[in-house]
Amino acid sequence: MKKPELYISAGSAEQARAYIEAGADAVAVGEHRYAMRMPGEVKLDDLAGLIPWAHERGARVYVVVNKIMDNDLLPELPAYLRRLKELQADAVVFGDPAVLIALRQASAQGLPLHWNAEMTSTNYETAGYWRSKGAVRVVLARELNLEETLGIKRNLPSMEVEVQVHGITNIYHSKRSLLKNYQEHQGRAELRGSGIEEGLFLIEQERQDERYPVYEDVNGTHIMSSDDICMLEDLHELMAGNIDSFRIESLLKPEAYNVTVIQGYRQAIDAYCADPEGYEFQEEWIEAIRRLQDPRRELSFGFFYKEQVY
Repeated sequence: MKKPELYISAGSAEQARAYIEAGADAVAVGEHRYAMRMPGEVKLDDLAGLIPWAHERGARVYVVVNKIMDNDLLPELPAYLRRLKELQADAVVFGDPAVLIALRQASAQGLPLHWNAEMTSTNYETAGYWRSKGAVRVVLARELNLEETLGIKRNLPSMEVEVQVHGITNIYHSKRSLLKNYQEHQGRAELRGSGIEEGLFLIEQERQDERYPVYEDVNGTHIMSSDDICMLEDLHELMAGNIDSFRIESLLKPEAYNVTVIQGYRQAIDAYCADPEGYEFQEEWIEAIRRLQDPRRELSFGFFYKEQVY
């Protein structure tokens, strides 16, 4: 069987190397001016060293260009994409069709494309449409259940399917600086940092035990889920369904935690692929993660076993 890819976002070239050495097959990196919700920045100069280093080790480097594009960004985009092709990036992760137009303007066709539209990648027909436009992979919405996920893969034999299997998820984004605006309205001092370091949360009056992390960066305000997806125990269900790529979301997590998560999923993937019929989940794989898990954040199956209403 084809071994699925284990994939994680990284906030620096050094972090990307650490994740690859821990067992990741691929890393996602980007710059804040083109990418949203990245744990840091890896600019072109750093990519020039990271990409060949990764390729020497059989790993891949994907560059995220998933920002909601505005007019001011469009003139810069073709040159950026052209340089990514020159550096031999393994793929560009995009959601906005402006990226496709910029690729043509840059004569950078041939650069592999992963379509990631966050919540709208919910069926195989829409994914197939983007396949016809050049995308080789679809990143499925986190709100799909297991049956829907496997059904999309069955109907997309010629397109890679990626799913998030671990970590926090985004549930709200605004391009406005809501935290800063609120502070100014209250006549209070500005936030010292992006909000990640501030430990800021939204808490509902009716469910005060659930804390939704909120932070602000150059791309606006982001509200994140109160729990973390963890499909490690049931990863074999996705592997049996021939899912191509398993993504770990590293955002808001310390590097040591992410390394431990990579190692756990690496062991599960390797064990299943070595002997699918005799595969048995090992409790120590997830126990290592639980020891580092924030006790305020539950490990859950996300929507994989829920019926979601859109």
